[in-house]
Formats: sequence, C-alpha cells, structure tokens
Amino acid sequence: MPIRYPLALLPGDRVGVTAPSSGVPVDLRPRLEFCVEHLRRRGYQVVVGSCLDGDGIVSAPARERAAELGAMLTDPGIRAVIPPWGGELSVELLPHLDLRAIASTPTWLVGFSDISTLLLAITSATGMATLHGQNLMDTPYRVPSPLLSWLDVVVQPPGATVTQGAATHYRSGTFDRWQDDPTFTDYTLDTPGTWKLLDGDVGDVQVCGRLIGGCIETVSVLAGTAYGDLRAFASAHAPEGLIVYLEAGEDHALNIARDLWRMRLASWFENANAVLVGRTRAADDPHFTQRDAVASAIGDLDIPIVLEVDCGHVPPHLALVNGALTELTITADTRRITQHLR
Repeated sequence: MPIRYPLALLPGDRVGVTAPSSGVPVDLRPRLEFCVEHLRRRGYQVVVGSCLDGDGIVSAPARERAAELGAMLTDPGIRAVIPPWGGELSVELLPHLDLRAIASTPTWLVGFSDISTLLLAITSATGMATLHGQNLMDTPYRVPSPLLSWLDVVVQPPGATVTQGAATHYRSGTFDRWQDDPTFTDYTLDTPGTWKLLDGDVGDVQVCGRLIGGCIETVSVLAGTAYGDLRAFASAHAPEGLIVYLEAGEDHALNIARDLWRMRLASWFENANAVLVGRTRAADDPHFTQRDAVASAIGDLDIPIVLEVDCGHVPPHLALVNGALTELTITADTRRITQHLR
C-alpha cells in the first residue's frame, strides 16, 4: 500500500498553529508572534488556534486539543499544521483523534520532541506521511546547508526527491533566551561534529528503507500498541524495510536503555535496515553512557547503527519525512540522506 503525501504548500496557503501538547506562557508570546509573522512573510496565511495556554503542563484538556488538531488536519483549506513546540502529554490525544478522517485529506503535520508521538502514530497507523523537523518556535532559525528547513520540504510535490547531509557543526550550549530577544534567527553552532557508526567502522554504508521514528522518551509509549506497530507498518507500506531514527531528549542513559529495549521487544527493529540515533545532551549515568544505552538494546543487530545524527533536541535539525523511501549513504567522505516522496 503506497504512502500518501500531502500536496505541496503554495504561496497564499493556510498554515494552522495549535499546541497539541504544551502551550506558550505569557513571557514567550512575543516569540510566538514573531514566528507567526515569519510564516506570513514567507507568503502564507496563518490560522492561530485557541489551544495555546501555557499556564500548565498542557495547553487545554485532551478532548479540546484533539478536536482543534483534528479540525485543522481535516480542513481542506489548511495545508500544514505546525505546533509551537513539544511537551509531555500529546499521547492523551490519541484516543480522541479520528485517524481515518485525518488520513483521508493528507495535510502536513510538522514538529519534533513530543509532537513525534503524534507523527509516528499517524504515519504508522494510516500510511500518511508526516514531517519530523523544526517546531514553530524554531522555524525562523536559518538552517545550514546541507540540511533543509521543514519549509523547504513541504513545498515539494508528491514524487519529489529531497537530499540532505550531515551538519558540520552543532550547538553545544543551552536554548536562546527568547524572553530577552524574541527575534533570534541564527543558531550558535560552535562545535564540530558528524555522523558516526556505533561500531567505529568507517566502511561504506548504502541502505534503503522507509523512514520512521521520533523522540525515544515519548514514542516508546507507543511500542506494542496499535499506534506504534512498526511490524504492521512495514508489512503494509515498506516491503523495502525501514530506516528507524530515534533521539533522546533528556532522560538519563539507563531510562533510555529500557525504552529502547521496550521498542526492541515490540519488534521495532525487526524490519530495520539501519537505525539513526540523534545527537543528545541527555545525561549519562555512572558507568553507563547514552552510547552504552544504544549498544545494550540494539548494538548486536546486524545493521548499521549511526550515531550523532542531526535529528533531535540539539540543533540544527534535519527535515525527515515519516514514510519516505530513503537512501542512506555513509563513506569516508560522504554523509547523505536522500528521501523520495513516493
């Protein structure tokens, strides 16, 4: 069964903004307004929802968040939906979302962190492509070549090919203080780095598969459920196999190891041709590192395990399309990921 891709975003199209997880506190509303205006300057109309309250853990009760997200994703006049950022409890929406209705009119849903819980659930359960990339609050930042912004991808029509590569530098410090200056548009990318193989071998890697993944702490809750059955997804949509990407947001290494084992025991890697692991600032434990967590759970799989990939909470961010037929190339001189939207 083929993956279904949303239509390309065109000038004048409408983009929805809602917070399926955490809202935006008052002191960060100027940043939100700056980001909305950024989209308008790019030529899009912006529809700002009512589920944005930032006083608590979530922006509104689960049913209200689900209703607003579902309404935007099924509105034929809205071509993309971008939350301000992630949070903790987007999983609360899943029992209240009509995934069949959402998939019947494919619309780009974009984001990372806790938003990846929804992205993975929608793509794995329905075969509708979603986009793991910058959240709205990060969207004004310039993305360094050879990476692409989500805005560079959603303008591509179904059937297009999108090629990116490894960033040469990443940000080692903490988040910019948008409270002091809501108009930041440049990351401080101060530390050199590149993708590395877990086994340290610099031999060539050339693999293909359908891309799927997300934030380990949030998507691991889907393992073993109808919302995260990667064995069924591969059977229905990925005879080529999978390229699974994962990243640790903040949990300590032992927690990440247990999450990865939960995924493995739920057959997440059974059809994987490679696993990409995002760069992280999440903490190590005494005598047990984040690298050890990966090695413990999936290090003995006979597939390439690629570390330090630009797909997590450490900027910059690749734009990764869940469901895209993807080619991964790693040689001594090349780090490349090519996604075919077909």
